[in-house]
Amino acid sequence: MKKLVLIWLAVTSFPLLAVDSYTLYLVRHAEKQQVKNNPSLTACGIARAEQLARILESANIKRIYSTAFARTRETATPLAMDKQLMISNYSPRGLDQFALKLIKAKENALVVGHSNTTPQLAALLSKQQVATITEKEYQMLYQIHVVNQEAHLTVLKQPLQCD
Repeated sequence: MKKLVLIWLAVTSFPLLAVDSYTLYLVRHAEKQQVKNNPSLTACGIARAEQLARILESANIKRIYSTAFARTRETATPLAMDKQLMISNYSPRGLDQFALKLIKAKENALVVGHSNTTPQLAALLSKQQVATITEKEYQMLYQIHVVNQEAHLTVLKQPLQCD
């Protein structure tokens, strides 16, 4: 009996199966208006942002990050409102430092960026090559699931079709 108690204490004293995991979701902003300075979203872009909020409603998002541009903030807003979360700004010019911040935080988050930064950030976080996207591509959703510091990248597409 004493041996059994010692084994039980040994097993329960150490978190042998402790798993450190979180998931990051990265998207480019939704469809934008064709104006030069800080454009807002189009009607299609608003619909895509709302669809994104529905897709991520069960993802246990704890933080939402966006660049300071209207189109990125408007893409993040429906989920932020649904989850009652503030949108935190990040600089698209400091992706290396931002990637480290996300890794250190170890929490589920949405990051809204741009066509020239979102695949780059996905590559930094996943340590994998990620194909670039064009100015015409708005449907890509990068899911980076991290388990015990090992990143697994899944690239998804939002099904919304706009005319």
